[in-house]
Amino acid sequence: MSDEQTADSADDTAEDAGTAGLQDGDFVKVAYTAHTVESGDLVDTTDESVAEEEGVDTDEQEFAPRTIVLGEGHLFPGVESDIVGSEVGAEGTVEIPAGEAFGEYDEEEVRTVSADKIPEDDRYPGAHVDLDGQHGHVETIIGGRARVDFNHPLAGDDVEYEYEILDTIDDRVEKAKGLLETYFDVDLDMHIETDEVEEEVEVDGETEDDESETEVQAVDTETLYIESAPELQFDQQWMMSKQQILGDIIEKIDIDRVIVQEIIDGTPAMPGMGGMGGGLGDVEAQLEDADVDADEIMEELDVDDLDEE
Repeated sequence: MSDEQTADSADDTAEDAGTAGLQDGDFVKVAYTAHTVESGDLVDTTDESVAEEEGVDTDEQEFAPRTIVLGEGHLFPGVESDIVGSEVGAEGTVEIPAGEAFGEYDEEEVRTVSADKIPEDDRYPGAHVDLDGQHGHVETIIGGRARVDFNHPLAGDDVEYEYEILDTIDDRVEKAKGLLETYFDVDLDMHIETDEVEEEVEVDGETEDDESETEVQAVDTETLYIESAPELQFDQQWMMSKQQILGDIIEKIDIDRVIVQEIIDGTPAMPGMGGMGGGLGDVEAQLEDADVDADEIMEELDVDDLDEE
């Protein structure tokens, strides 16, 4: 083999190595725990036992391995780039500098405001407040003035992530579930069906001079059906971001559309609430069942007197 062929072979090997393992766009299930480097405070974890040891109320949220899409910023970029090229079963530790984690600490973000701007129940050191669209915590209150720190609580802290790659996700329904769980801590039932849907499609004219026309045709459409949960019906983030989130799912799992189904479990409607005219029919039927003559009731009532009143 010539020197040129050897060099080409080495380049090919290097190129293959550069694209081996997990890549951006892959759906990956990972377990991880993150602590601040200096103080060792828990930042985030998928391990319930770790959360319990750190005194976190595990009844308020679920702790389980998380599905992420590499390259989408579901974890800090430094963590995701460390995972790229790895294989299932790999473990790693990566330190994220403060500037790439929750930001450097900015003294100018500590400001003095009128104490009257803070709700009365939150006028104490350590309280978390939202003022003028910013979230902060109260440092001190002296007289009618308050010092509020609008930095992120972990600003200035380097963060260390320990992770393990558990699996890759290929099933599209599981991918959709994983994407939704990155936004909401809720497990929704969902499935994919192929439906025949009528759509207007453009068709060419019979000759080159004829203008194209549209006609309705039946086309096969892949639909992801999602059974909504009661807790989402009044979730403000879901209401505001639903279109964007579902659009992201359509793109990433290569589906044609998503249908969210709301199942309402409730008691039967009250009599007389069946719509215009429906209520009267219900009342008449109930009077008949009770062997009551509605005409006799109206005669006993002095309708004219009622009108005069």
